[in-house]
Amino acid sequence: MAFCKACGQDIGTANFCPKCGANQSAAVAPVSTPAPVAASTEGVQENVAGLLCYLPFVGWVISLVFFLIDKRHFVKFHAAQSLAFHVALIVIYAVLGMGMMMFHFVHIYFLGVFLYPALWLATFLVLIFMMVKAYGNEKFKLPLIGDFAEGLAK
Repeated sequence: MAFCKACGQDIGTANFCPKCGANQSAAVAPVSTPAPVAASTEGVQENVAGLLCYLPFVGWVISLVFFLIDKRHFVKFHAAQSLAFHVALIVIYAVLGMGMMMFHFVHIYFLGVFLYPALWLATFLVLIFMMVKAYGNEKFKLPLIGDFAEGLAK
């Protein structure tokens, strides 16, 4: 008694299986299962992680996560620099707010109408510039902040 090499059906003396139609004289190739895909341990590429650190509005949160978790020096540097930049911005806005309070008493508080948008635009342009530099795998150091960030990244 002969059985089909592909499906195991009783074929008798036939050259082809009556159930699946497999040729019995040729060797049947085993059915291959796809190899399991190995999980990537690298995660986000360094240049993309550096770029994400400088995203406007949410970059400081991403920087904090990368600074605490990521061990790659390039990513850690950009995360530290972004955090330092955002902390410096908080200080600048606080000082500017106190200055505007003093200017209010001498009736030149309208100066804030020009200073706040100028500071916001400068901040946005610096963040875009740093995103381009990080995506290009450049380790550009901001003045005053870059050396501090380099020390934190080690």
